[in-house]
Amino acid sequence: MRSLPLFALFAGAIFIALSPIWVRVSEVGPTASAFWRVTLAVPLLWGLFAITRSAGTALEKKHLGLLIATGTAFAGDLAFWHWSIQYTSVANSTLLANLASIFVTLAAWLLWKQRPSGLFVTGLGAALLGTGVLVRASMEFSATALLGDCLGVVTAMFYAWYLLSMKGLRDRGAATLQLMAVTTTITAMILAPVTFSSGEALLPPSAAGWLKLLGLAWISHSAGQGLIAYALAHLPAAFSAVGLLLQPVMAASFAWLLLAEPVSALQCAGGAVVLAGIYLAHRGRSTA
Repeated sequence: MRSLPLFALFAGAIFIALSPIWVRVSEVGPTASAFWRVTLAVPLLWGLFAITRSAGTALEKKHLGLLIATGTAFAGDLAFWHWSIQYTSVANSTLLANLASIFVTLAAWLLWKQRPSGLFVTGLGAALLGTGVLVRASMEFSATALLGDCLGVVTAMFYAWYLLSMKGLRDRGAATLQLMAVTTTITAMILAPVTFSSGEALLPPSAAGWLKLLGLAWISHSAGQGLIAYALAHLPAAFSAVGLLLQPVMAASFAWLLLAEPVSALQCAGGAVVLAGIYLAHRGRSTA
């Protein structure tokens, strides 16, 4: 039975669901928290890779362009998402970021002529309808929530780019842990000058502030992403996609429990429609 990969999938989704909580309570700015998220994870990931030496094709100079693209996409994903979390609700920012799977299919359609099925179009329509409901709910959350929702959609675009680039490297046989170490390092290098020129608070003033950043880097990024990468290699793709829909649900739950962030009936309705749309879109990904 696949009990271990299944456990890894759900544990990884829960760990990643904690990331917007770390960002919201961070003692540094949104861009700075994105920088520390990857920078503090770099030594841990390289250490784990050195210990395990996981199987896979060694990365070479010919992979450099795709590696830079992956790191750049992830830098954009983190930066825009962390700002989204500051402006809108955790529920909305996380749900909208999960539209990435739909953007992946749209990119495959436009770039590689992989025509999607009618089921995908139905899912896309449902996701857009749900997004509209979430945006309507945002108008009641705060004056800046609409900007946060827009940043959440931009996050999904960058994350889709990241997933496509990562898939290209995985298709070339690169080991997951090595990929995480290299791309996380590149992301940190890209975010460094952006962070230092942002004017944000860069260093947390307390030990608790550093612990929050370590939680973001080690629990949400390293453990969360690593567990999901392990699970995806052992579970059917369709089941994994459905299992990962646990993440936005848990993120909203954590925000409600830990931050006392309310979730309105309108948000629940919009979120349910978005999740259903993502599920249908994934099921109808392509007709070949």
